[in-house]
Amino acid sequence: MMNRLADVYRPSLSLLTDLYQLTMAYGYWKNDLADRTAVFHLFFRSNPFDGGYTIACGLQTAIDYLANLQFNDDDLRYLETLTGADSQPLFENAFLDYLGNLSFEWDIDAIPEGTTVYPHEPLVRVCGPMLQCQLVETPLLNLINFQTLVATKSARVCSAAGVFSQTPTKDRVIEFGLRRAQGIDGGLSASRASYVGGCAGTSNVLAGNVFEIPIVGTHAHSWVMTFDSEQEAFQRYADAMPNNCVFLVDTYDTLEGVRRAVEVGKRLRESGHEMLGIRLDSGDLAWLSIEARKILDAGGFPDASIVASNDLDERLITSLKLQGARIDTWGVGTKLATAYDQPALGGVYKLGAIRDDDGQWQHRIKLSEQTVKVSNPGILQVRRFESDGEHRGDMIYDELLDWRTGDDATMIDPADAYRQKSFPADTTSRDLLTPVLRGGEVVYASPPLDEMQDVVHSELQATPSAVKRFENPHEYPVGLEQGLHELKAQMIRDARARK
Repeated sequence: MMNRLADVYRPSLSLLTDLYQLTMAYGYWKNDLADRTAVFHLFFRSNPFDGGYTIACGLQTAIDYLANLQFNDDDLRYLETLTGADSQPLFENAFLDYLGNLSFEWDIDAIPEGTTVYPHEPLVRVCGPMLQCQLVETPLLNLINFQTLVATKSARVCSAAGVFSQTPTKDRVIEFGLRRAQGIDGGLSASRASYVGGCAGTSNVLAGNVFEIPIVGTHAHSWVMTFDSEQEAFQRYADAMPNNCVFLVDTYDTLEGVRRAVEVGKRLRESGHEMLGIRLDSGDLAWLSIEARKILDAGGFPDASIVASNDLDERLITSLKLQGARIDTWGVGTKLATAYDQPALGGVYKLGAIRDDDGQWQHRIKLSEQTVKVSNPGILQVRRFESDGEHRGDMIYDELLDWRTGDDATMIDPADAYRQKSFPADTTSRDLLTPVLRGGEVVYASPPLDEMQDVVHSELQATPSAVKRFENPHEYPVGLEQGLHELKAQMIRDARARK
């Protein structure tokens, strides 16, 4: 399987960044701060789609990027051409030489793909030389934000279809979004993230090749319109591809199209092949699917699938299910691949701690007039508590403080200090951030995508039902460990007193 970015793009992606990352890196280098050790955290501030949970995704792509990051001669020649407001070079040659010889030494921890995550929890923690940590802010956000957004949408769509229910149906969801995706990479990333989130396949052939995702597809309305009759179009398609027959039946009269598909299906069966199903792409999908099912069953095709498309999302699928629709394969395109109702996750990357001249860690905090934008200081980890097979709460704690696994845990809502939750020391728990790189070397073996799907399934099974609601979901408990909450409150008071 091809899984490196270099298999799709040019060998160097070091310029996949915002200019200010490079100008800050230059500033650190000029001020002898380039090698000062620092810790940054990548996180988001609210769940997408007004939902109650988020699915982490994009880590393997980020690992591919980090493991192959280097500034090659072409990159440096381009940076050499950049000028400031005085038309003088923006970067001196010695700095560019430094970049060209840079050996990356990060220690990076991350939450595995497919894990349910929540606001303010670090999805990625980067520890290492200040300059190096700063350089990867933009690419990490680019690679993690979008795939996490789409994987979450996919999980929601698949949940609506029943893919993750306690008694799973035979329903499956296929991602059809390439033609509406934001460019080549938007299409590839969306196909990958959709599959992680629970989709059974994609129409995107390049994604199938790069990521070994099953690919699905038959014909469009143009095929039917090419011939003098719908019957002839179906028959010609069956003659051409007898092992891949799902007929699109709504070009003219949908139910007549189903009857014609049945007739061609009978001839197909006589030749030793089987009609796989029909596709509905317009009209009253609930009623049409019910009537189509009757026609297919009466015609001797009880196992033929009914595929539906046409601007589907989790809410429309839920509605169709409630109406008794007989659809079993859901082709979801635009609203999945583009994360139609929310264009961005809003992930951010913030400094949590830095070593001083004596090698001692110093906490750092960002203040804001908006409480939600005040960052959490420290070297952060997330502890998930579980009971009776269900997630009970996530506690963000600081590895620099003295809270340990053997102690009772009290966590405090960062937005409301009066909302607290405690867990006895013997509560089943696990830390979510896992080592990914050490000293710049990859130490994490990313599982295959189908195993990431299994993670999503098990994580959602353990997520409280109220949190998974599409409408007014319950807020999953996430809080700061008590010592971290107290440290943060004191740092806020101290910072405001210095104004």
